[in-house]
Amino acid sequence: MRPLRATFTPVAPVRREFARELSVALGFIGLAMMGLQFVLTARFKWLKSPYGSDVVYSFHRQISLIAFAFILAHPILLALVDWPAVRIRFDFINHPTYPRFGFFALLALTSLILTSVFRQGLRLGYDGWRRAHAVLGSLAVIFGVIHVVEIGHYLDHPWKRSFWLAYSSMWLGLTLWVRLVKPCWELRTPYAVEQVRPERGSAYTLRIAPINHPGIRFQPGQFAWITLGDSPFSDREHPFSFSSSAEEAPRHLEFTIKDLGDFTRRIKDLKPGQKAYLDGPFGALSADRHPGAEGFVFIAGGIGITPMMSHLRTFADRGDRRPLLLIYGGLNLESLTFREEIDALIPRLNLKVVYVLANPPPDWPGERGFISGESLGRHIPRDGQHEYFICGPQPMMDAVERSLHRLGVPFGDFHSERFNLV
Repeated sequence: MRPLRATFTPVAPVRREFARELSVALGFIGLAMMGLQFVLTARFKWLKSPYGSDVVYSFHRQISLIAFAFILAHPILLALVDWPAVRIRFDFINHPTYPRFGFFALLALTSLILTSVFRQGLRLGYDGWRRAHAVLGSLAVIFGVIHVVEIGHYLDHPWKRSFWLAYSSMWLGLTLWVRLVKPCWELRTPYAVEQVRPERGSAYTLRIAPINHPGIRFQPGQFAWITLGDSPFSDREHPFSFSSSAEEAPRHLEFTIKDLGDFTRRIKDLKPGQKAYLDGPFGALSADRHPGAEGFVFIAGGIGITPMMSHLRTFADRGDRRPLLLIYGGLNLESLTFREEIDALIPRLNLKVVYVLANPPPDWPGERGFISGESLGRHIPRDGQHEYFICGPQPMMDAVERSLHRLGVPFGDFHSERFNLV
């Protein structure tokens, strides 16, 4: 394949060695794939709605690694073909500028990949990583396009250069969409903190209401990105599930947030009247997407109870009497957020609750340890068409999904959504 068919031209450049042509093709493909990442991370609801945000972000991670491999193969193949020429080109003082832009693009992309894959090991804060991720991604594409345009072997006509410059401008324009246009819209639709109340399990429920606008509606199980403070342009933006009933929206919205880090630790200190901004709703972890289901099974661990609580409250407000099973795992009874309200909802719903405690009291009659294939097998329904929703720590969700598959639950009947975006 000529590199992208010589970028859509009938005039073929001079033929060169196969390995050289392959390296150029991989470079073009990798650059185009990098541009795709701006589309995947622009939070278009029409893109994420059919799949769920975690699927889109997982694809973003995987395709980024593939693009990086293609781009890295570009200079390696060139070096194998003609190492003396490559070495001369990296003489940044006496040689034209295009090799250095390729080098800078590769350096930015390598830094982006390493800081993403090893973020936790490097102890990079989430907010700082997000800023660096946006900057490094933009620089990688800008330097890469300059590198391609300056070489000019496959872009030897002005219209070809214009095409790639316009194409890359579109990619970078999506960054402006997320960083500028959407925050401008959010600035016109602020929310006010009404209440912050403590919950079991070191969690706090943040209750907000729209200020002079109609607010948003959501489906139970969905989430929104929240920015706290006077401006939605802040980088301190985080995704949290709605915990309130969808029937209360748009008058009030609630998010229950566990104290786990710098941002979440600030929730308890918020005062009534302080402003908040939302981007959402997002997510596909909702029973409303399965109206034909005969019943639902909710499997939660820790603060993963929040989207399940939104479901329970919504079903109670709607008077929905379809059978529900909640399997909720935690360290002990004191760590089970919403435990009293869950028990109080049982008479209003056709609900069975199973608590699984890792450290139960001596006289505990229920399930012990962690949610496992054995405990699931003792409680999940054996007849009827049920949809399964899973939320909690990632190892727990992975284990539950494997167990459900071994128990014969079809892949299409269980659903999860992960907020581990890196």
